[in-house]
Amino acid sequence: MRPLLASAWTEWLIALRFLLDNRMQTLLILFGITVGSAVIVFITALITGLQENVIERTLGTQAHIRILPLDEFNRLAPLPDDAVSLVLESPRAQRLRSISNWQDVVAVLDQHPRLPAVSPVVSGPALALSGVARASVALIGMDPERYERIIPVSDDLIAGAFRVGAGHAVIGSELAGDLGLDVGDKLRLDGGDGREAVVDIAGIFELGVRELDARYVYLDLKQAQTLLALPGGVTVIDTRVDEIFAADELARRIERLTGLQAESWMQTNGQLLNALTSQSMTTEMIRVFVGISVAFGIASVLAVSVVQRTREIGILRAMGSPRGQILRVFLLQGGLLGLIGSGIGGAVGWGLVQIFNIFGPGLFWVPVEPALVPVAMLIATLAGVLAAAVPARRAARYDPAVAIRYV
Repeated sequence: MRPLLASAWTEWLIALRFLLDNRMQTLLILFGITVGSAVIVFITALITGLQENVIERTLGTQAHIRILPLDEFNRLAPLPDDAVSLVLESPRAQRLRSISNWQDVVAVLDQHPRLPAVSPVVSGPALALSGVARASVALIGMDPERYERIIPVSDDLIAGAFRVGAGHAVIGSELAGDLGLDVGDKLRLDGGDGREAVVDIAGIFELGVRELDARYVYLDLKQAQTLLALPGGVTVIDTRVDEIFAADELARRIERLTGLQAESWMQTNGQLLNALTSQSMTTEMIRVFVGISVAFGIASVLAVSVVQRTREIGILRAMGSPRGQILRVFLLQGGLLGLIGSGIGGAVGWGLVQIFNIFGPGLFWVPVEPALVPVAMLIATLAGVLAAAVPARRAARYDPAVAIRYV
């Protein structure tokens, strides 16, 4: 084992000596690798943080999957085989209706391992009146305990408490401003056809979406069913999934399981999904091009080093150093350059992220995944070794007698 250890140490010492002898070139390429690694770490963390923030803000106000009753459509009587029918058909209006056997559907979905939260909801239009002011609103009747596992409204309250039972309601901040309401005030709700109720304002929320803050009125499930003339019924079943980007696939499975419509957030937010995909592609392109530039920088430095060290390589070969050892010396140089430069660059990138979090605009927090810096260092080290392959092979092929004659 001792000769092998001695040989390994010799290779490391030779590689370090070659790098130190070319201090200026080594420092320049280390600077380039540092900048490239810092850019990769910072951009990756920034884009990841931005995407997580956008997804959190978007999905913080809606369910991952919404299960709806099937659309109603016109049924045409079958015609004889020899008959031709010319029909001018208008699409059928979709009335507010309940999901059939929704209790059984909820019971089945509660057992699904990939749906951590399921909430039956009844929703529909109504008129809100306060004095002479009135506004068109959307009534949302639900079970608070189930619903908050999907949309944590309590986290967005700016006044009062999230209490919807016993004649209480929670409304949005925009609606409260339009109707001049505050916690403890009375609000009259008109569901049409003489269905009215007077509720106390228990809380005011601000979801950050103007349309929702101006229209949503949260009520107890039974009270909303009465106002919307759907006693015992629900119009939608909201669910939350364990992996948000698997929502579309799970929606298709739920459709086959229940026979109902299942609409995922990926369908209703197609433009957002395209934007997230484009951001991810941009990040990958930045990584690739920065990695290529770093690899070419290492290769160019080592190519010059091979030319400058031709005589030393010849002496080592004449002293009995095998081709494999010369090859490993230059591969070690490439790996060391990648490892050291990426380590410094990873620390710089992490520092830039912390500066952004502390002194930036404060719109969102940028997290740094624990594996980000080590993975960047690993990739840079492998890139350095691969970039050193061509110069290393050239050095290993030198003939000792020819190489020694170089001055």
